[in-house]
Amino acid sequence: MIVVAGEALIDLVPQGAGALVSLRPARGGGPYNTAVALGRLGSPTAFCSRVSYDAFGEALLGGLHEVGVDVSSVQRGTEPTTLAVASIDADGSAAYSFYVEGTADRLFAAPDRLPDATRAVSFGTCSLVLEPGASAYEELMRAAAARGVFTMLDPNIRAVLIPDADAYRARFKSWLPSVSLLKLSEEDALWLGGTPREWLASGPAAVVITQGGDGLTVFTQDGSVHSVPGQPVEVVDTIGAGDTVNAALLHGLATRDALSPAALAELGPDGWSELLRFAARAAAITCSRAGAEPPFAAELDAPRGS
Repeated sequence: MIVVAGEALIDLVPQGAGALVSLRPARGGGPYNTAVALGRLGSPTAFCSRVSYDAFGEALLGGLHEVGVDVSSVQRGTEPTTLAVASIDADGSAAYSFYVEGTADRLFAAPDRLPDATRAVSFGTCSLVLEPGASAYEELMRAAAARGVFTMLDPNIRAVLIPDADAYRARFKSWLPSVSLLKLSEEDALWLGGTPREWLASGPAAVVITQGGDGLTVFTQDGSVHSVPGQPVEVVDTIGAGDTVNAALLHGLATRDALSPAALAELGPDGWSELLRFAARAAAITCSRAGAEPPFAAELDAPRGS
């Protein structure tokens, strides 16, 4: 089982141009989207978070149930659901403003244990910024790594939520010894500073950087660099694309029985190219439709162009 730990929220997506257009509520949050994408790909998945009892919270849990994600590790609270108001640029890129004060996911508490079948745990986004939950997720990350569980981190920077950038960058570096696979966007890498080689020296077995339509690149401990191009697609928006990459990487590694640092080292050029191409194709499908709508396994198994 792959456990995804982090926030579930509601994206309010504009249905047109201008400040006062209608907003469509959609289920979201980087970790939530990753869990849904894993479920759609067919990986046994559990979600570890704190979700409101309000109507939005019920809808979020419903979305997980629909794709077979285990929610037994989800905590519940009477606090409201976090809201993220999206704005979509002409190229389909999304930016967000957040309503996070007093919301349920901020009050997450580290669980005593993860499901017995846990093979990997994925972390990232707002959940590692907003206290007191951020410290609880950090505790869970360190504990999982200490037990030898494969960990993946996607910082998925939301700078508007980070009051002290230097403090966050220092905290990010402190996580790296507990990270097996670091995945981040080119923009996040620039914001964080440093280089893939510097990050690898701190602990991760591999660093994957997404470059939008230009594809993906992985840097590995042996000094190798492998890149694949992006999949051509008519972009509707990029909501959930990075989260889909997270899921595709984890799913692909799980099917190869490669959820360990040692196994990552054995993938080689062909293995990494196949895995990255799979992730690029999955992300392209997500970009081709509105909102965070990752593909189902059958869509990726189908012949290209069908």
